[in-house]
Amino acid sequence: MCFSAGASFAAGTAITAVAIATVKEVSKPSHKLFASIPLIFGVQQLAEGCLWFSLQNQGYETIEMLSTYVFLLAALVLWPFLIPLSVMKMEQDSGRRKTMKLLLVVGLILSAYYAYNIFFFQIEPVILNCHIYYNIHSIGSLAIPAFLGYLLVTIIPLLISTEKYMLRLGIFMFLSCLVTVIFYKENLTSVWCFFAAIMSIMIYVIVMVAQEEAKPVGYKLLHILSDHNPWKKRFQE
Repeated sequence: MCFSAGASFAAGTAITAVAIATVKEVSKPSHKLFASIPLIFGVQQLAEGCLWFSLQNQGYETIEMLSTYVFLLAALVLWPFLIPLSVMKMEQDSGRRKTMKLLLVVGLILSAYYAYNIFFFQIEPVILNCHIYYNIHSIGSLAIPAFLGYLLVTIIPLLISTEKYMLRLGIFMFLSCLVTVIFYKENLTSVWCFFAAIMSIMIYVIVMVAQEEAKPVGYKLLHILSDHNPWKKRFQE
């Protein structure tokens, strides 16, 4: 969370709770990876809470370093391949799966690029305008193409997916990124991941809808009939 240590810890705890609820409800193996995304969001926010604390207090250099790497590895290395991979595993349309496979390849290349920058260049997290700015001394000439590629592989799979409500999730991601670029350019990584954390609720809804639709017709009919059963209502009364 880009505002304070308290906000990050609160958000991380809430998102982790949503993540546990989401993972518990998953029965389809193809949905498990997508359902785990809120859990990683929660870890990100908790890591940034630790980073806030270490930046505001002296003597916590080790915590600062570890929390910085945890946050950046999740934000820049995991997402470029995890999002297209998790959406692809859920997709049943063969043509769209092929497109997602291409995006996954691009995502893996981006993940390798960001991992190289994180481990071989200096990183300086600083508090700037009430937000955390991650100053990575990377290959400057590739920064913009890499960022555009990042948007491509994390948003396009959501937009082209046939899963219910996935399009809305993709539109939300695009708009939140647009707002971040316009108003919080210097704090892009931190602020955009705050918006991304909000998606945990949307991911929970998508997983729940998919689980409900995957149930057999007979089960759904029995559930509907039981809801209208007068004896059930009397028992509840």
